[in-house]
Amino acid sequence: MLKRVNHIAIAVPDLAAAASRYRDLGVATTEPQDLPEHGVRIVFVEFENTKIELLEPLGPNSPIAAFLERQPAGGIHHICFDVDDISAAIGTATENGIRLLGGGEPKIGAHGHPVVFAHPKDFQGTLVEFEEN
Repeated sequence: MLKRVNHIAIAVPDLAAAASRYRDLGVATTEPQDLPEHGVRIVFVEFENTKIELLEPLGPNSPIAAFLERQPAGGIHHICFDVDDISAAIGTATENGIRLLGGGEPKIGAHGHPVVFAHPKDFQGTLVEFEEN
């Protein structure tokens, strides 16, 4: 079911400063992108073998705002895995007792592909995202 790591997401209090840190080290970044349905503004840091997704809240009701209240300096928020078929992944996950957030209904993610999140308690305290790719 899981193909590869797509990206590791890091919540940040200042997206521009965080992206600049990586660019200063010679790493390419994407332009900021607002994802209002997820409550975030993002930038991808693009490495040869994976990506880092920097997440900044789009407002006080963003789940990232709540995360940053607990960890004001930011930190790792989730890890994303590629899957071939989001519907099949949802079925396999639920058959294996993995609880999916949002009622298990996929949303369109930053790459324009369907995504769904699994409960952190089912992955050793780590929020996990599955992305159809």
